[in-house]
Amino acid sequence: MSRLSDSPTVLCFDYGLRRTGAAVGQQLTGTATPLKVFTSPTRRQGWEVIEQLLEEWQPDALVVGVPLTGSGQEQPMTEKARRFARQLEGRFGLPVHEAEERYSSREAQDRHRRARSAGNARRREAAREDAVAAQIILEAWFASQPD
Repeated sequence: MSRLSDSPTVLCFDYGLRRTGAAVGQQLTGTATPLKVFTSPTRRQGWEVIEQLLEEWQPDALVVGVPLTGSGQEQPMTEKARRFARQLEGRFGLPVHEAEERYSSREAQDRHRRARSAGNARRREAAREDAVAAQIILEAWFASQPD
């Protein structure tokens, strides 16, 4: 895929059956920031949160993390995440890109643990890691895009 525009804003979702993490980033800088964790979009409240995020950030595109096994094979959650991506595209009419999310949750947990042990972060609920996982997915997606 080619670059979206000069400085597109992209929202990323780390989809889960119970909760979904969201992050926002700028493709120009290749950086992302965790936003929030919310109830899965399989429930009405989850879609309302997504609508609020879209209204607030006015993204040019969306990215959805697609989980694969350690060996790169599809797993039961793979199709559920892809279905979520199709629903986003259908509901909101924005380009939706899939990004492999292998190990993003583990990296989010590691970052959280390192920050806490270094005294750089207050103790946060574990669910916050889903938003950090979305940040990691989005930054990896930015890095994979051609110049």
